[in-house]
Amino acid sequence: METYRFQVIIEEDEDGLYVADVPALQGCHTQGGTFEEALESIKEVILMCIRELREEGRAVPTQYPEVVGIKMLEVAV
Repeated sequence: METYRFQVIIEEDEDGLYVADVPALQGCHTQGGTFEEALESIKEVILMCIRELREEGRAVPTQYPEVVGIKMLEVAV
């Protein structure tokens, strides 16, 4: 059994849903009604994405840009 580490970005959308995305895995995203639901759901989606990559004989990405920070900026125009 291999262990992988992925960065997950979770944002709240305009409808109040939490959207989770894994930038390293193309198309790997989901949503939940709460932060915790989105986090649990993305774990399942990550497993599905890894299984699909393996079935297709493709490598699971292990190196990708790391998100090092997010900052809210105010700009006056």
